[in-house]
Amino acid sequence: MGRFVYAMQVSLDLRIEQVPGDNGAGEWLRIHEELHREANERTRELALLVHGRVYYEVMEEFWPHAHADASLPDYLREYGEIWTSKPKVLVSRTRRGAGHNTRIIGGDDAIERLAALRAETDGAIGVGGAALATQLLRAGLLDELLLFTHPSILGFGRSLFDDYDRPVDLDLIEQRSFQQGVTLHHYAVVDAKEAG
Repeated sequence: MGRFVYAMQVSLDLRIEQVPGDNGAGEWLRIHEELHREANERTRELALLVHGRVYYEVMEEFWPHAHADASLPDYLREYGEIWTSKPKVLVSRTRRGAGHNTRIIGGDDAIERLAALRAETDGAIGVGGAALATQLLRAGLLDELLLFTHPSILGFGRSLFDDYDRPVDLDLIEQRSFQQGVTLHHYAVVDAKEAG
């Protein structure tokens, strides 16, 4: 059986964007070569990627062209190649087509279909998008969190999970430090508990 792994860049107060639509490009992020090479390696090891529509469209806008852009550093070109070639599932009610080795799951039974996909997949499945990750967490399907924490407190902005208000127990699997004060925390989701 596969494992859904939600990987995200976060602030110390678990915000993923400061301004709506900054799409992971906020000035608070300290993404550098060492960190990006780590992300490249972890993405390469995934069995497949599952993205929500907004997240997918941000990725789709840049990465398919990056591998051929000689002005970019090699580690960005490498990620472009990894993302474009990796099998992907786009979860969307509105998209009817997608390129770059992507199939679409939509409709009222999307979470059930993702559960079946998880059951038939061998290995880790990368999850991209806060709304999708929240739906998987609510359904008891989110297995791991891979958080790259940047040394900033934003105080406002979009949270790691959209509108989720129940306690969740986690076990720390791995922890690592990078340049500029960025840390990786890899957790297993033990239990999502009802509030109250």
